Amino acid sequence: MEEELRSLLQDLESFKLSTSDRPDLVDQMKQRVVRIGDLAKPGAGKRSKVKDMSAEVVDSNPYSRLMALQRMGIVENYEKIRDFSVAIVGIGGVGSVAAEMLTRCGIGRLLLYDYDTVELANMNRLFFRPDQVGMTKTDAAVQTLSDINPDVVLESYSLNITTVKGFEIFVESLKEKPGKSGVDLILSCVDNYEARMVVNQACNELGQTWMESGVSEDAVSGHIQLLVPGETACFACAPPLVVASGVDERTLKREGVCAASLPTTMGVVAGLLVQNTLKYLLKFGQVSPYLGYNSLKDYFPTMQMRPNPQCSNSACVERQKEYIQSKPARDAAAKAKMEADASAKSEGPVHLDNEWNISVVDDNEVDVPNSSNTSDRLPDGLVHELPSADKYTQPLVAEEASPIADDLEDLQRQLDALNAS
Repeated sequence: MEEELRSLLQDLESFKLSTSDRPDLVDQMKQRVVRIGDLAKPGAGKRSKVKDMSAEVVDSNPYSRLMALQRMGIVENYEKIRDFSVAIVGIGGVGSVAAEMLTRCGIGRLLLYDYDTVELANMNRLFFRPDQVGMTKTDAAVQTLSDINPDVVLESYSLNITTVKGFEIFVESLKEKPGKSGVDLILSCVDNYEARMVVNQACNELGQTWMESGVSEDAVSGHIQLLVPGETACFACAPPLVVASGVDERTLKREGVCAASLPTTMGVVAGLLVQNTLKYLLKFGQVSPYLGYNSLKDYFPTMQMRPNPQCSNSACVERQKEYIQSKPARDAAAKAKMEADASAKSEGPVHLDNEWNISVVDDNEVDVPNSSNTSDRLPDGLVHELPSADKYTQPLVAEEASPIADDLEDLQRQLDALNAS
């Protein structure tokens, strides 16, 4: 738009120097002014909100490719994604990409937490633009994401959750309130252990399921991890060495030295994180408890971590006790659900009615050809080179009746006559 205005000013300047017998030039200038005014209007270029997700395959439907997952049987009800709320802590290399992916997927509500501002140094890995430099990352993210999908409810919190006040606001924002649902899942995309421990503490206190992610300082590996308070290990059950030793990680940083970052590695980790999030929320596939990524060897290790009964986090120990006490009831409910699903599955045929016109018939209705004489059946125009075996069951030459009597005396007399001669 700046170039458009600059060009218009130049034309106006030249118009002053020219004669006034060019009405066509004046009309062109008027049209350009109108066009610039349209571009300057708030919300110009944005699409309107979509009330209901549709599977209709048309160019104007932003959800047709997503709803195809439902038509193909991957997801039972994709539109349910609008009922979920996800919080993302840390709008950095992984968090910003994860926020963009969830926004494009049509998540219902997205809560964004970060205290930093946008810098030019962020341009190598984040979706922010140079004109957003100086804005808080949360405000810049809301500005960009609302343009991508206005259907998503976006909430931004520009605060440092590692402070006492920031932690209180963080925990309070996650709770369910009148007219406002709680959070279904928290995604930790922070780049330091102090913030991870804060998220861990908040989730243990609230009994909130969350997923943790990270990328190595050399930018060639990363991981994602599912943490369910009481059921899986929390971040304090098996802490990293820097946390266990109690060293302030800020003292390990040196002036003029920064960690490496590759948008490719961060994009892969963010993709794995959001894929795991969708599987967890929409109940399809297998949710990974831990999934690593080594880009140098294309290696994806997986494992599962059990909670530590001697965990230093008292809230984690309390959640473990609750999980053990509720296990019998959960097992009984799971067994009843399996039996109900098996019973419902056996009630009727599969694909009774389908769009491919495939019909299911009983085995008794299928005409099975008699296989007793199939050995003699050949296509038209073909014959056996040799007679089939059943043709030899009749004698080739008719045998005459024997004149020899059956009694032994007659036979003896005939033998004697032969010997005498």
